[in-house]
Amino acid sequence: MHPYAAEAITDAGGTQLILAAVIGIAVVILLIAWARWHPFLALVLGAGALGIVAGAGPEDVVKSFTTGTGTTAGNVGLLIALGSMIGALLADSGGADGIVKRIVERVSGGALPWAMAGVAALIGLPLFFEVGVVLLVPIVLLVARRTTVPLLQIGIPALAGLSVLHGLVPPHPGPLVAISSLNANLGLTLAFGLICAIPTVLIAGPIFGNFISKRVHVTVPALAGAPAGVSSAGSAAGSSGADRPDAVATESGAAVSADATAEPVERDDDKPRPTRNPGFWPAVLTVLLPIVLMLLRAIAELTLPEKNAVRGVFHVAGEPVVALLAGVLLAMWSLGKRAGFDRRATSAVIGGSLPPIAGILLIVAAGGGFKQVLVDVGVGTVVADAAKDANVNALLLGFLVAVGIRIATGSATVATITAAGIVAPLATTLSTPEVSLLALAIGAGSLFFSHVNDAGFWLVKEYFGMTVGQTIKTWSVMETIISVVGFACVMIISLFV
Repeated sequence: MHPYAAEAITDAGGTQLILAAVIGIAVVILLIAWARWHPFLALVLGAGALGIVAGAGPEDVVKSFTTGTGTTAGNVGLLIALGSMIGALLADSGGADGIVKRIVERVSGGALPWAMAGVAALIGLPLFFEVGVVLLVPIVLLVARRTTVPLLQIGIPALAGLSVLHGLVPPHPGPLVAISSLNANLGLTLAFGLICAIPTVLIAGPIFGNFISKRVHVTVPALAGAPAGVSSAGSAAGSSGADRPDAVATESGAAVSADATAEPVERDDDKPRPTRNPGFWPAVLTVLLPIVLMLLRAIAELTLPEKNAVRGVFHVAGEPVVALLAGVLLAMWSLGKRAGFDRRATSAVIGGSLPPIAGILLIVAAGGGFKQVLVDVGVGTVVADAAKDANVNALLLGFLVAVGIRIATGSATVATITAAGIVAPLATTLSTPEVSLLALAIGAGSLFFSHVNDAGFWLVKEYFGMTVGQTIKTWSVMETIISVVGFACVMIISLFV
């Protein structure tokens, strides 16, 4: 049974339910954007306000919220943790550096922006956006110093590759949450996401980067490294963002100072150091293994009969938890052992990957609770009925809802979770491919116009030494291009499925 098929926990009418949804979302927005509360607490209180205004009993609201939180943490949290382990081994073994340097060293001149986009998309598969930025930007700055290519012409493609993967391709948190909320087919969503990612990265990356680099001139910063307060793991190096009034908390727990200047980051003395490079192809194949297994499952389900033994094997191997676990086990050898880590060092890297993702896990889990309250009070049904009566396309509705919440909160994850909860009932009226496209439409909307209430905005600003105005003209416009082009691609695919 779909989670949104349960009986409503309130008898309130449509007007009251819409008012409850508006107030609940408004509470989340105000607490995040104005009061600067952590999104986890904002989502908890927003869910409470939503349920109370909708007329549901306190016990029902608590039960609904905890059910949604547990389900989301179980379905999505495990995948985020496994993906983080692969990302940590990729980063700390030197595998990511090896991929970047191998490709960048073999191209030059006008091909560099295209190479950077490809590198960013590849290593962005298992990495959170902030961690990818920490890994890639120092390389971007180094290449910009050694060549005559403008900084933005190289930097924008790298950022585009990371951002597109973050918003459209599992196993990143946003797409995973949308898939879980809508009960979408993961393999199809992954396939469609990769199809949309290619033109989106090319247009928002090398093409836009070439255009904007001629109009916005940015000097290469004198010092390369992460903004003050951000460690190489993408988490706060010192106190949390909540302890610093000038800091913006990123969705993975990083604290980025709005007034910080780029400074080099020292490696943590306790962190294992690789004694040799694990190699280019082992790193690439490790990154691609979970994706390939999930795609093979989707292909098998589409082409082989139900009782076929081969289909059964791929069905198990392509299960997201199994695919990512296989990736972790391979990474322990292909990245950890080949980098010279002993068993204790490899275990330390894997264990060290978990604390930095505590923030995103809490946000995703609380967002699942908020979504479940939206569903259980019946808001989604009201919106679905209104959309049918008004003949509004489900994909467009999902995109627009995500855009509105993204602009208001600055959080792509909150936008994805909330939008998925609101339009979830529409999924029952769609075919399996269309539900996957709905998940991607929401993901595309969640990336729309990053501005000053988004921690990613400040992360990019400080790394590249830009002014607020320059960051809006470059980063914010790039994010909008990604959102619009990604959604356009979704609509085009919908014409053929």
